[in-house]
Amino acid sequence: MTARRPRIAASGVATGRGDDGTTGLLFGGPRVTKDDLATEAYGTIDEAVAALGLARAELPAGDMAALILRLQRELFVVGAELATTPGALDRLTDGVTRVSEPMLEALEATLAAHEAAIQMPREFVVPGETRASAALEVARTVVRRAERRIVTLQRERGGPGPWLLPYLNRLADLLWILAREAEQAASRSAVPARPSPRGKRTL
Repeated sequence: MTARRPRIAASGVATGRGDDGTTGLLFGGPRVTKDDLATEAYGTIDEAVAALGLARAELPAGDMAALILRLQRELFVVGAELATTPGALDRLTDGVTRVSEPMLEALEATLAAHEAAIQMPREFVVPGETRASAALEVARTVVRRAERRIVTLQRERGGPGPWLLPYLNRLADLLWILAREAEQAASRSAVPARPSPRGKRTL
């Protein structure tokens, strides 16, 4: 007996095309499975955007919240590059659907500025001192997982462009710095990974 196709309720989102476990890429081309290397890569970027949204929701309106929104939007550029069908990469636009060198340079400048504004911990730290810093650490680890997925993608079939992986590498560093900045803005000090012999916290 042939299984009946599930009926789709009226929806502006659901199409049912992915019910067979496949998904489409940007600019057409053959559909790929939802566990394809590229799908895993840009899906992890999507997770990072969501994790940053949680971090932004924990922050008051201000410079850091605005920066996180900027980073979320830039991750849509990363996702677009990863989600493009291989035969259409020449149709991408720098800074819009493809990570560009100016994007990387701007991120590096942001990283340097925020690093200069904090007191650096002297050792590894345990996340969780504030809700905002913990959310930023979650986002950082998701970005690191995205890096790993993209390295696998690169090894197996090539791509992406030359600036995407460096961008994510700097982004993960920046998120670590922002987590410390969020702690220090709340007058909290990072918890060291090793207990202090005297039971004191140190930065």
